[in-house]
Amino acid sequence: MPGAGTFRADLGASVVVALVAVPLCVGVAVASGVPAELGIVTGVVGGLVTGWFRGSALQVSGPAAGLTVLVYEAVQAYGTAALGVLVLAAGLLQLGMGVLRLGRWFRAISVAVVHGMLAGIGLVLISGQLYALGDAEAPGQTLAKLGGVHGLAERADWAAVLLGAGTVAVMVAWQRAPARLRLLPGALVGVAAATAAAALLRLPVEKVRVTGVLDAVSPPAWGDFGVLASVGAVGTVVALALIASAETLFSAAAVDRMHDGPRTEYDRELIAQGVGNGVCGLLGALPMTAVIVRSAANVEAGARTRAARVMHGGWLLLFAVAFPQVLQNVPLAALAGVLLYAGWKLLPVRAVAALWRTHRGEAVVLVVTAGAIVVTNLFEGVLVGLGMAIAKAAWETSHVHVEQVRDGQELCVRVVENASFLRLPKLLDALEALPHGQPVRLDLSGLRHLDHACLTALEGWERTRRPLPRREGVT
Repeated sequence: MPGAGTFRADLGASVVVALVAVPLCVGVAVASGVPAELGIVTGVVGGLVTGWFRGSALQVSGPAAGLTVLVYEAVQAYGTAALGVLVLAAGLLQLGMGVLRLGRWFRAISVAVVHGMLAGIGLVLISGQLYALGDAEAPGQTLAKLGGVHGLAERADWAAVLLGAGTVAVMVAWQRAPARLRLLPGALVGVAAATAAAALLRLPVEKVRVTGVLDAVSPPAWGDFGVLASVGAVGTVVALALIASAETLFSAAAVDRMHDGPRTEYDRELIAQGVGNGVCGLLGALPMTAVIVRSAANVEAGARTRAARVMHGGWLLLFAVAFPQVLQNVPLAALAGVLLYAGWKLLPVRAVAALWRTHRGEAVVLVVTAGAIVVTNLFEGVLVGLGMAIAKAAWETSHVHVEQVRDGQELCVRVVENASFLRLPKLLDALEALPHGQPVRLDLSGLRHLDHACLTALEGWERTRRPLPRREGVT
């Protein structure tokens, strides 16, 4: 019966996705500076709440490494109690954007900026997790973390380093394992191996601290909403909403290319993410976004409907309620290894090389965006990247050419393409180089665009010519 076959496929896929999600949920929570259980809570909401919506059938949502940096900065600035308020506000903003049908506009964001954002997040994530790998205290700023890496060897706990490095090695090697074995995710296998090694060898390394899911859930109080009076907090809300939405919709485009089922309805998916983040905010949990790792695992495991992602949320809830003590045995270094690997995967090395060969301007935008995120923060770095991409696009579309054609004693000067203030120096240099003392006819009919600055400059140039040249119409 087709219905039974579909259910079996979705059930099997849901188990695989849940196994992929567990170490990522816990690792992202720990790296964000919040209790590990809150990552599980966000994963549960991503399945049991967001999973019901029809926006994207096979895309799976939960806490993502891409938001780790922003959440950590928010927790450090405003405290864990305010996190729920920020996530709730971001969810409402996403919901509003979905209702206003703004989801499709996220596809207009420069790919170079998106790759740069992911690269910046990867660099920040790696710089922080190198310290967690060695159970060492990390400096506050990313530049300080990068500058202190050379002295990390003297302070690192080498037992923890070996556990973390072993986790990464298992994840890399697991990609070459037989297909049957790869049904188990490499991250889970690596963390399990490190946990077993730490237990058998009784290594004195830092481990995950667990208080219980119900104890970790902390809905925001009325007094916590006062944080929204801060301009910085509002900026964090906007950044959470925009970055989570962009990551979700770019992930949706990638997932759509992996299967032949229904295509993503972008506005519906944005509404689903808004509702999910609203619920996460009410529970005081981490923000969510669609996660390409889980989504790809869902498709590859044979999921056919959105029931798979709903059931994955149920498996996460069962794990968090029935086996919370398991998390207490997980070394932090193993989770750091998982996030180091995730951070490395975010670095678009091939994309930079390809762009440098074909579109060097795009490669520069990518690198500048990543560098700005490392030097400042995620929100400001993305704004720098967007500003540079817009400036680059404006410069490249403002081409103007001056053509000279002699018609008897008269020189016809034809200006074509786009005359904007960005190319005004080039335009004036070309006009002022024309020979004096002969009739000149200025033809602007080939212009597609003529802004006020260029029009004023051309009129001024005309007044310097004797006699005044005759101008033809502008189209």
